Amino acid sequence: MACCFNYKFVLNLCNFLFLICGLLLVVSGLYIFSDNKRILLSRLLAASSDRLSSLPQPLLFYIALGVAIAGFVATLAAVVGFWASCLHTYCFLTIYFLSVVVLLLTESVLCLAITLWPHCLGISLDETQMVRSLQSNYGVPGQEQFTNALDLAQVRFGCCGMRSSLDYDTSLWRLQGYGQRNWPVPLSCCVLQNADQSMAYLDPKPANESMCQSLERLSYERERHTESCLPHLDNWYREQYSVFLAASLILAMIEFCVLLAIIMSCTGLASQRARLKKPVQEMRTQKVKSRQTLIENIYEPDFELRENSNHSGDGIYLGPASRHVSSEDFKELYIKPRDLYKQHNLRTTPANRQSQMRNYLV
Repeated sequence: MACCFNYKFVLNLCNFLFLICGLLLVVSGLYIFSDNKRILLSRLLAASSDRLSSLPQPLLFYIALGVAIAGFVATLAAVVGFWASCLHTYCFLTIYFLSVVVLLLTESVLCLAITLWPHCLGISLDETQMVRSLQSNYGVPGQEQFTNALDLAQVRFGCCGMRSSLDYDTSLWRLQGYGQRNWPVPLSCCVLQNADQSMAYLDPKPANESMCQSLERLSYERERHTESCLPHLDNWYREQYSVFLAASLILAMIEFCVLLAIIMSCTGLASQRARLKKPVQEMRTQKVKSRQTLIENIYEPDFELRENSNHSGDGIYLGPASRHVSSEDFKELYIKPRDLYKQHNLRTTPANRQSQMRNYLV
């Protein structure tokens, strides 16, 4: 019982940690939902993928949704684990085991895909593709989400263009006249006087607009950001990826502990049932042996009856003596009186049956 108690304690401890992880995943998913800038900035990560660019929401929006759902499923699985620990049956332990295995495999596949094959998911920061995406999408009607994401990146990181500010020279934003024709770069590339405001990327106010939009490098060098945005986006992606990978590894370790605890509980349950079945089997074996002995004694041709004898003829105690009774004597002493008793029982009244039987035996 102590061993079984230890198994239950380990399983409940792992379930508690698993429950905490599930709740943290739910909270993390809700936190990412509330971080609009982070979600909007992730739109640039999928800029080179036609499949992800066609989605109505940025990539991180769906990742946050998946994290919240995974946390909810993990929380339900932890509740099932507590229930399985209380009932301590193979059925609920198996359901709990399979649910944890499914979660673990899903997380492993996603982590491997993001780590080894990010292009399979459409995540690519190739310089040529990113520049092409900027030139074909920035400022174009219907691509407001991409435009706002790039403005946010340029204001937040203090950069201009994916490779340089020259990326806008051949962009549709400038060639088609979607912006001011005399502007070589968007206002988000300028040094802003309202840069400390949270919504500055939607309403940029340059400190010196004329110098920022100058064509001479010496003139705009101090009033315009000249760094490339692509390295900053790559560092930002690696930061998000590191946090996601660290959380996944911690959750995977806890899920491994839960699986080991379930296996230990199943082993303890099997040993406990074996210990409970052993006395029952021994009792059944003893009953079968006693019945066989009784049948052998009854139907044996001659069986031995032992009586106590006090002393021998010389006054020395010899122990119990024995005499042999044949099967015919056994029938004469026990079987015939029983049959006669049944016959008299049919003729006599209940009051006289006992006295008649005594007289007959005497």
